[in-house]
Amino acid sequence: MKILVTGGCGYVGSKLIPLLLEKKHKIINIDTQWFGNYLTKHKNLINIKDDLANFEKYKIKKIDTVIHLASIANDPMAEIDKNLSWETSALNTLRLMNFMDKNGIKRILYASSGSVYGIKTEKKVTEKSSLEPISLYNKVKMVTERIILSYKNIESFIIRPATVCGFSERMRLDVTVNALTYSALKNKTINVFGGNQVRPNIHIDDMVDLYIFFLNAKKNLAGIYNAGFENKSILEIAKNIKKIIPSNINIIKDKNDPRSYRLNSDKLNKIGFFPRKNIEDAIYELRNLYNSKKLVDKKNYHSLKWLKKKL
Repeated sequence: MKILVTGGCGYVGSKLIPLLLEKKHKIINIDTQWFGNYLTKHKNLINIKDDLANFEKYKIKKIDTVIHLASIANDPMAEIDKNLSWETSALNTLRLMNFMDKNGIKRILYASSGSVYGIKTEKKVTEKSSLEPISLYNKVKMVTERIILSYKNIESFIIRPATVCGFSERMRLDVTVNALTYSALKNKTINVFGGNQVRPNIHIDDMVDLYIFFLNAKKNLAGIYNAGFENKSILEIAKNIKKIIPSNINIIKDKNDPRSYRLNSDKLNKIGFFPRKNIEDAIYELRNLYNSKKLVDKKNYHSLKWLKKKL
């Protein structure tokens, strides 16, 4: 299969593309590479360093499927340059969908976000729950979803992932489990801001498996899917880490991120997809990599600070 990947040098893409190449797919990846390039050269990989807005100048042809990962990655990053967030996600997605429509490309897998639901108190937030985005990032993701869904002739698999955790060559130390685990390893202290906020989580290996699952899915399975299998409070996650990595938990009550929501992924289970890893797997993996000096702190692993510097 010939696959166009956008944003494939990112946290998930850097783990997904090598696996796709192992499975004999041919990949064209386009990415600004703001956070570096961790993809090794391969005869079946064309790796383009450029903005997605310019992709048509490369005369890309005969694509079977698009995996659309390119985005400004989270709430605080989106606020750095609000226009950039709209342009990167919504406007570039419109360009991409027009390209797909014009060239007869019939399937797209899109990385949306579970945060489009906003703050929810109910225990089962399903794909039918109302979208009540509270940040620019959430709103951009919601609008981008609607752009994709407006192309009725293209099979759209819209994935609303939970917060991803675990190791990637393009590492992120600014997502919940990874950040708290690294703090425990390096400082023997876990700073928890608030702590009662509930966040859904998914291991990066399961996230990658899901994209591959949908590459081979039947046409009648197109639609919107939540992808999050562990709903835990920040404090619960900290306590899980403490059991594995001896450390102290420091609760800071006057600084609190209000985002709190759960994800229900029964819809994925019903079509035969189940996770094979969990938060504890991620913690053990990060601990072992740290102890073997294969996990170190780099400035570009902290996306917000790095993007501010780049822009």
